[in-house]
Amino acid sequence: MSKMLASVNSLEEALIAQQAKVDIIDLKQPARGALGALDIVDIKAIVTALEPTSLISATVGDLPMQVELIFNAVEKMAETGVDYIKIGFFPDSDWAPIIQQLQILTQRGLKLIAVLFADQQPDLNSISLFSAAGFNGVMLDTMDKTKGSLTHVMPLETIQDFVKSAQQQQLLCGLAGSLREDDIATLLPLHADYLGFRGALCVNHQRTAELDSESLLQIKAALKN
Repeated sequence: MSKMLASVNSLEEALIAQQAKVDIIDLKQPARGALGALDIVDIKAIVTALEPTSLISATVGDLPMQVELIFNAVEKMAETGVDYIKIGFFPDSDWAPIIQQLQILTQRGLKLIAVLFADQQPDLNSISLFSAAGFNGVMLDTMDKTKGSLTHVMPLETIQDFVKSAQQQQLLCGLAGSLREDDIATLLPLHADYLGFRGALCVNHQRTAELDSESLLQIKAALKN
């Protein structure tokens, strides 16, 4: 059964997710992009306020694919105490030097999650590179939220290949990207470790709107059916 990742943008929303016993509380600021980051000071405050048993992830933001910039952002994020650090790997860039440099941090025990974008035709062969560098997991998301959910921008067979490749490389596997309740029945049979949600949990299903506790519980219940 796939577990639930819920993206939140404030302490108030994080507490709602914690009360609902969401499996991973994911910290990001949707108003700043596909993987928009919260301010470090806010992340530290949320990590401090939540129960120690809560699993927390956070994104470093929509950063240019520059080795030093990403390395420094991940190092700084690690100081907040989050469990998982998500890094977006954007198209039209050479990922190899970045992955190689980040291996320094995985060797220190940091749990890094590589995020690939389904609507940008990512190279799924790169999954083995992340595994070799000691990443903890990989995730599919979408950059352009106006194109619909993950299931609309990538064939189900390709999503299945992504999940299988991640599992073969012994990586945690997450699926996200404007997922709605209707997507759950389609994606659950693929057996990804996590399904990630933001817009479906918010007022009027708008990802930049406030989290709605009733919608969150409805998605959580659907994952168990």
